Amino acid sequence: MTTTAFSVPKKEEVSEKNQGILNQVEKQVGFIPNLYAYYAKNDTALADYLALNNRKSTLRAKEKEVVNLVTSQINGCRYCQSAHTAIGKMNGFSEDEILEIRKGSASFDAKLDALAKFTAEVVKNRAQVSAEVKEAFFNAGYSEANLIDVIVLVGDKIISNYIHNLAGFEIDFPISKEL
Repeated sequence: MTTTAFSVPKKEEVSEKNQGILNQVEKQVGFIPNLYAYYAKNDTALADYLALNNRKSTLRAKEKEVVNLVTSQINGCRYCQSAHTAIGKMNGFSEDEILEIRKGSASFDAKLDALAKFTAEVVKNRAQVSAEVKEAFFNAGYSEANLIDVIVLVGDKIISNYIHNLAGFEIDFPISKEL
């Protein structure tokens, strides 16, 4: 039985279009994350993913990180857990808060707690969310427009989670703590 080895391409190994996108990413982030380089193996996936990832949202940066952290934890993606732990810290979360969020709650902030619990049920139960959790989400001040953005963001994160879970390339962010 042959095992497929997945590799992250060097910038020179991808299309000229994707080289340009990776150059922009490198300028913005300071390096080319392996996840983005891996997307660049496909001629359209990197641009499509970044368009989805960078779309305007009704969710604030911290709220987006709650969704990213909860989704990545449930899907067991160490790459995205690590990347979003770093991004979560840049957005003002402490290490302890991030670990709690990854467990599906945020006792330090009632609104984020409702979001974390809602996201956890969306991911675990394929959006079959209990009436109580849905009600808590709306009672916390979220709208149907926010609900749509949570679902789009969960979908965005599932794409990355699944790609890394399948390909297993090196994590190029500080490795997040195990739960």
